[in-house]
Amino acid sequence: MPTCIIYHSETGNTKKVAKIVATATGADLIEVKTVSHYSMMAMYTTGINKARKGEPDEIEPSEIDVSAYDLIVVGTPVWAFRPTPAINAAVSALSGCEGKRAVVFETNAGIPKNTLEVLSKQLTERGLSIAGTFGISDKEINNKEKIGVLIELVNSLKK
Repeated sequence: MPTCIIYHSETGNTKKVAKIVATATGADLIEVKTVSHYSMMAMYTTGINKARKGEPDEIEPSEIDVSAYDLIVVGTPVWAFRPTPAINAAVSALSGCEGKRAVVFETNAGIPKNTLEVLSKQLTERGLSIAGTFGISDKEINNKEKIGVLIELVNSLKK
């Protein structure tokens, strides 16, 4: 079953998880980047304010066609207990997603609150069915067993 992992990463944690999962599952990677990169200061001011409000950033790629995939995995860092503005934009940029299954994961610094629920709702509104969610803290990012749970979830849905 063709699978893609769409992710945004500023510090590298979400990218690391996405790459490990892609290697283990054979998924294609689609990295979403902001057109105007955040400085560390802007990430903690402008970026977090936009995340809190659910606003999007201008991103590359600006369109994400997932019609060739049966399973869509979406990963985001947690900013202000929400998905990043880049992931908000990525959800809006999806095409060919209606009726597909999705897995949502987040990387966090310890307090994700309702990030998974917010992102799941956004994807559901785009016509995807949420098949699973997963969260991992920055302290667990190198824990192979923890990431293995996400790998198992993705592999189980590919059957």
